Parts: sequence; structure tokens; C-alpha cells
Amino acid sequence: MPTPATKPVDLVLAGGGVKGIALAGAVVKLMEAGYRAYRVAGSSAGSIVGSIVAAAAKNDQLTPADVRDLALSIDYRKFLDPGPVERLPLLGASWAILQGTGFYQGDYAHDFIADQLRDLGVTTFGDLRLDDDHLPEEQRYRLVVTAADVTTGQLVRLPWDYRRLYGLDPDEQHVADAVRASMSIPFVFRPVTLTSATGRESTLVDGGLLSNYPIDSLDRPDGKKPRWPTLGVTVLPDLPQNNDKVIPALAPLRHFGGPSLLEDVITTILVGRDQAYLNLPWVNCRTIRVDSTKVGVLDFHISQREIDALYDEGYHAATSFLSTFNERDCLERFRWPT
Repeated sequence: MPTPATKPVDLVLAGGGVKGIALAGAVVKLMEAGYRAYRVAGSSAGSIVGSIVAAAAKNDQLTPADVRDLALSIDYRKFLDPGPVERLPLLGASWAILQGTGFYQGDYAHDFIADQLRDLGVTTFGDLRLDDDHLPEEQRYRLVVTAADVTTGQLVRLPWDYRRLYGLDPDEQHVADAVRASMSIPFVFRPVTLTSATGRESTLVDGGLLSNYPIDSLDRPDGKKPRWPTLGVTVLPDLPQNNDKVIPALAPLRHFGGPSLLEDVITTILVGRDQAYLNLPWVNCRTIRVDSTKVGVLDFHISQREIDALYDEGYHAATSFLSTFNERDCLERFRWPT
């Protein structure tokens, strides 16, 4: 349980590719304001940032300055790691689409996440266990990430659903594997295969396919007053006007007649559901919205100046939000409707 000296908060972080740098900026401002994450829910990029925040929260292992330095020092270009075939001009992108896989392997991202978590003393979800009788047994973890199981056609919340859906012990599952599944944007990063206890294979892709901003995932289902607030950060509030910046890996396919429909479909998958959702009063009152329209989801080749600016956008958005946030009002008036 949180100590009285901190202001506990449950934190929900939306997806957004490289825009996740802005998520880090918002998290740092919350930390500086005295908030400490008790539980974290994340989708896609939000699962990457969220996993590090959740791991660090175990023993207050990272200061706000540590989080800032990490976010600003990563070589984001390495996250785009095409395979040998995918490196071929024109043919590579076409092959990835036709095979239904992804242009990028995602191996670097997986290894980076695993290394960061290992340095914080976390490998499996068992390392993120919470001793909290207020929570259902399957939800007693510091972190939950969303993914879409396209084999069974449903949203999965890991580690919560490991036992129920796959017969697996959640404490033994690797956190980096779940995060890698959550960031598997269809046709961009290769999907992840999860094998159940009975040998059935499921294909997992980006959680944003079904829930890019799972703001209600940590709410009490009975509608009663929560112990502390749930705050969320989103970096994709509007549909981008230029989809070239969202899915640049698909640009070569225009030579075959223009993939604009495919780009629009993927973009809508990631952000369309959230546009109406964000305007609901019980969502809007606890959401930090970051203006990140100058950067595309997969602009991993952005300059250091752009990285710094994106981080600052998140930091300033959280600063503005906190200047008017009324915790008591939000807890009393706007909770998950029963």
C-alpha cells in the first residue's frame, strides 16, 4: 500500500508509437507533483512507458530526473528493425503486407524493455505482485497491458487474463513479452504468438486495435468511491491529417495503386474509438491530453530537438492539467458508471 507521504494514483497511458516520449514527460510532472503510481495500465507505447514506471514504483527506484534522462537518451531509430526481406525496396513492404506479418521485427524493442526492467529487478509479472485484499486476485499486479487476440477475436489484459484464457500462471510470464505484444501495430511490427497450456497458439497484436486508451480498466466495477484517483495520458486525441506520418513504412506501396485505405484503417483502429470516448465527462475530467500532432506515430528518426520538444509537450500538458484538477470533485462526480 502507498505510504501517507505520497499521493497515490492509478495511471493509464495510451498508445502512440514514438509519441510515447510525451507520456514520459507527463509522468515526470506527476512525479514532481508528489504523485506515485500504485497501478499502471498501458496500451502499445503506453505499455512500454508504463512497464518502466510500474517496475520503478516498487521501491521508488527512479527519480523524476532519472525518467527524464532515460526518455531523452534512447536511440529511437533502433526500434525500427526490418528483417532481411523487408529491407528490400518495394518488395520488402509488399511481402510483409501479403504475409500478414509486419515490416519491423520488434526484437530490439523487446530486448530494450527486458533490459530496462531487469535493471529494476523485474523479469516476470510475479515481480510486480501486489499484496492488496481490496483487489480481485487476478488483478493484484502493479501493471496491466492490453493486447488484441486476433485468433479468438477479443481484448486481453495481461497478466489478468493469462490463467483464464490460456491456462498459464501469470506470475511466471515475462513482462517484456506482454509489452511486446501490446505494441504490435498490425502490418508494422510482427505479431506475437502466445501458446496456451493446452498447446493452442494465439496471435496477439497491438492493444490499440480494441482499446488504445483503457482509462476504465483500473476503475472499481461497483461504482463506489475509489481510494484514490485514476489519471490518464493520451497523445492521440485527433485523427492525423497526414497519414504518411502515421504509417511511413507503407509509403512504398503507393507504387502499386496507393494504400491510403489501409493507412486510414490502421489509423482509425488506433485512435477512432477514443475520439468520442474522450469527450465523456467521467473520462475528460481525468485525462491529460498532449498535443503531439507535429510527430507521427512511427517517426522514430526524429531529431534530438524534436525528442526534447515532444517530452516538453507532455510535461507542460500535465502541468496545465494539474493547475485546474480537482481531485475531490473528480472522485465524487465522475466515476465509472454502473
